[in-house]
Amino acid sequence: MLIHITIVVTGKVQGVGFRYSAKRAALEHTIHGFVKNLDDGSVYIEAEGTQENIDTYIIWCKSGPRYALVKDIAITKGEVKHFTSFDILG
Repeated sequence: MLIHITIVVTGKVQGVGFRYSAKRAALEHTIHGFVKNLDDGSVYIEAEGTQENIDTYIIWCKSGPRYALVKDIAITKGEVKHFTSFDILG
């Protein structure tokens, strides 16, 4: 069963390759959705997958790529949108 979550990651998460690493991690964990930078310096992710894959992806998001410094992540559940890929937006 698919679930949908929204993740907002705060900290030093822009300019450190977070979006590209988030896409790589999503593909490794069979997650579909998208990632984008927000104007406030945070990163916004919509992710869909099985509960197990989402749980593993959330663990990755809590640390991010090598040069990121994740301060906090906020997770919200939502309705499944049936994404078919994982994209990097704006």
